[in-house]
Formats: sequence, C-alpha cells, structure tokens
Amino acid sequence: MYYSKLLIPTLRDDPADAETISHKLMLRAGLIRKVASGIYSLLPLGLRVLSKVENIVREEMNKAGAQEILLPALQPAELWEETGRWDKYGKELMRLTDRHDRNFCLGPTHEEVITDLVRREVKSYKTLPINFYQIQTKFRDEIRPRFGLMRGREFLMKDAYSFDADLEGAKKTYQAMYEAYHKIFQRVGLRFRAVEADSGLIGGSSSHEFMVLAQTGEDEIASCEKCEYAANIERAELTAGDLPSSESAPKMEAVSTPEQKSVEAVSRFLDVSANQLLKTLLFVADEKPVAVLVCGDHEINEVKLKKLLGAEALALADHDTVKRVTNGPSGFSGPVGLTGLEIIGDFSVQSKAEYVVEANKEDTHYLHAVPGRDFSVSRYADLRNAVHGDPCPRCEASIKIDRGIEVGHVFMLGTKYSEKMDATFLDRNGKSQHFVMGCYGIGVSRIMAAAVEQNHDERGIVWPQQIAPFDVEIIPIQEKSEVVMIAATTIFETLKRKNIEVLFEDRKERTGVKFNDADLLGIPIQVIIGQRNLEDGLAELKERKTGEKILVPLDDIVKEVTKRCC
Repeated sequence: MYYSKLLIPTLRDDPADAETISHKLMLRAGLIRKVASGIYSLLPLGLRVLSKVENIVREEMNKAGAQEILLPALQPAELWEETGRWDKYGKELMRLTDRHDRNFCLGPTHEEVITDLVRREVKSYKTLPINFYQIQTKFRDEIRPRFGLMRGREFLMKDAYSFDADLEGAKKTYQAMYEAYHKIFQRVGLRFRAVEADSGLIGGSSSHEFMVLAQTGEDEIASCEKCEYAANIERAELTAGDLPSSESAPKMEAVSTPEQKSVEAVSRFLDVSANQLLKTLLFVADEKPVAVLVCGDHEINEVKLKKLLGAEALALADHDTVKRVTNGPSGFSGPVGLTGLEIIGDFSVQSKAEYVVEANKEDTHYLHAVPGRDFSVSRYADLRNAVHGDPCPRCEASIKIDRGIEVGHVFMLGTKYSEKMDATFLDRNGKSQHFVMGCYGIGVSRIMAAAVEQNHDERGIVWPQQIAPFDVEIIPIQEKSEVVMIAATTIFETLKRKNIEVLFEDRKERTGVKFNDADLLGIPIQVIIGQRNLEDGLAELKERKTGEKILVPLDDIVKEVTKRCC
C-alpha cells in the first residue's frame, strides 16, 4: 500500500493531554484521534493493528471450541433487574430511556443477555457443554477516562460465556479457556503473567487476570521469585506469623504527641520504626461498625476485608460514627478501650509483642500496648496488601511486586446467574438443574495500548511482528531517481505477491522526515533503497527493534525479508 494514499497524520510533538507512553505514541503515529473524553476514532493503521489482534483472538477461540455470536449492545433493564445488577452496578452503567419510557443500558458486559438466550434455547444436557463468544463494543461511563485506549468509555472486547452441566465440566472449560488465553497473548507477542484475582462485580468463585508487564501499568502484581505463584495485589495471599512473647513488655503508658498526625511524623517524634505503630481503621460494613488493625508500614486491603466480612457494602466510618464508637475525635482512633464492636487484626499484627497505638484522645498515644493484655482482638486474618519481600504462600521464597496492565480476565461463575435468572436444563435423569457458568473477557483494543507500553523506545513504537500494521516498509530515499524508484517498486510488487504486507513510502518528503516517521510507526522491517547502494547492487535492511542495519544484495532482499517476517 502506498503511504500517500493512506491517512497517517503523524505528529512531531507529544499531545499536551496525553499522559502515558501508549497514549502519546498512538496519537503521534496517527493510529487514533480523540472524539470526546474516553472515546476515540481508529484511523487506518490503528484499525489494521486491531484487526490483527481480533484475528488471533478469533482463531484461538475457535480452536478451543467456542462458537462466535453477536449479542445486542442495547440491553433492557428487566434482564439486569433479574440479577440485581441494575441497582448494584453503579454509575458506570450507561443508562437510557426509549420513547416509550422503557429503561435500557449500553452493555458493559453480557452475562444477563447470554443467560437469557441460553435459558430459552438450550433445554437438555445433550447440548452441553457449550461456549459462546463475541467481539463487540462495550460501554462504561468511567468517572475519569484516561490513558487513551487503556481506560475509555467505549472499547472493543472479546467476551465468552460457557455453560456446563456440572462443576467438574465447568472446571474443564475454564482450564481450556485459561490455556487458550496463554496462546493468544503468546501469539500477540506480549510478556505477561496469569495471576489469581478478585472477581469484582462479575462475581463467581475464582478468577485469573492476564497482566501485561509494564512499568506504566495501573495494577500491581505480586509474584514469587522462585515458583509460579502470582496474584493481583488485591488477592495475594499472606500467611500468619508467630506471636512473640510479651512477658517482658513494660506497663502501657500514655504519652503526649502534639500535632503528630501521620505515621511518619509519630515515628520520628517517638523515635520508633513505622512497623512498631499500630493503625486502627474504623469501617462500616453493611451498617455495622468494625475496627481493623494493621502495622503502620502496611495498608489495609478493602477487597480482602469485604470478602472476610461477607459484606455487600463497606466504607470508612465518618466522623460522627468514629466519635460515637471511640468517644474520641476522628484521626486518633486506637484499640484500647474499644467495646461493642468486632476488632480484627491483620496477620502482620502478630509479628510483635507490643505496639504504639492511638489513645482515642487528641495528640496522645500509648506506648507498650500489648495485644491480649491491653486490648482485645476478636480474630486475625489476611487483610493487607502484599509488599516486596513478603514470603510466598506456596514455597516461602520472596515475593516481588511488578506493575501490569490487565488485558484478559477469566471467571468461574458457578450458578450465580443461572439461579437468579432461573436458567435450567434437564439432566440425564430428567431432573431440572441450573447451568454451571464461566465467563472470559479480553480487552481487544486495550491490547493495542498495552503492546505499545511494552514495546517502544525514544523514537517511537516497536510493534511485535504478529500485530504490526505492515510487515515491512520500503523507503526510497531519492524518489527523483528513476533507478531508485524502479528498484523499490519491483521489491514492493514482489513482496506483495508473496502475501507480505508492505507500506511503500512514496511521499515527496525530506529523507529525515521519512526515517523519523518510519521509526515512529514502528513497522518491524525497513528496506531502504538509495542510489549509492544500488550502484553496488545492494539495498539496506533495518530491523526496527534492534536498530541493526545490514546491506543485502538486491537479488536476495526479498528472500531476506521473507525469512525475517514470515
């Protein structure tokens, strides 16, 4: 394809409103253009990349036995009301009303729609297992869309939904999808980890996220330096330590800590380490207050806490609740003297015999506060975020923390949706049973952004070969020379006949502009045709990823390109 015939509006400078590398480079390379906050048009090169990602996803889903369908983006509220998610999903759900005042939403996901379809069309165990997938636009009213295609209000997603007769069958389908996802991300050319994850609003008993490793990722991943264990920071398991003896601990005493409010300030003022301070956080779980204790150098993981309590709603207590529960001001809560509510300690609290704690009184702390002696703890649990150096829950080697971008998520749903929507089939004994379900999502458009985050340098994008918009770019650097253009055109036509995708740089631009734009676009192979090399029967071949340049005999250039890109 000729460069001059394509819309490739490259930019020299980074756009002012672009924050991440992928957002900057995709705008500069003319892949996308903003329409509104979180909404983007894909230009020709961007669509070529997206189509290649789609094809890889589609091929692997078909190989795994899933059937492609297309469900409506516009969904009636009645289906969402059956599962209770019409009210629970929140403001991210884009809601609208038709001319007859009936409520609809633009689908962020399709559990309700697919469950409704299957309950009407699948009646017997003989049809099972069955797995459906689609590649379709999704809509979520993000509170703060950002990072280009990474977090938008409209995006392309592959979502699949499986239906099995029993849990054992569902586990096999889940494993098949898990393996298919590995193949997809390997083919796309990304470095990734599959990590244990929280099921969030989708729900279900277990799930894994597929995370592309990148320093600009929004998510944190805890992974073992020795074994294969990996988990989202919200799900990473932490083990209990042994409680040391407190027999030699001095008597608890109150000390004045004027205007020392943060952990860091109190640590400096009292000359103690942050992990010797004990933070007391008051939460309200389903309208019931609960106190949570964690060491000063750690952070409470609200996902873990909510799951431990089995709570539908969880939030930090407001000032009035704190005052009512502790008889003290907000910001100075401690465990000593607390009554009438459950006090839960993180496992980390068991690591020390005594602590410095807030005294439920302004500018006052207690020294030498001993759990079990000076305050009670109802129970201990894993309630904090993992940090670098924590022991692996599988092999006790050290945990490391990386950043990642979620590009896929698989869920074991069980009967969560089929029970609520009364989706049943007749088993081999003629008895009605609820389908056992799984669901499996891939952010198709997000993969593009993640690939750029992971594959770039100071000059621009470095596309993995499998999803590059073109395999090779031919750059004649003296387009006024008839010999140069004949040679470049001959190579172009020959490569096309071999089904190699070629971009022919035919613009009347300065050589420097052509080279800069070629590096910005990130096409894996550049073939540079110049008068001087042609006189020696040579052409220059450059690999975008390594920057390696070699001179290749003109008669061998097609063979060399074919070897490298096919």
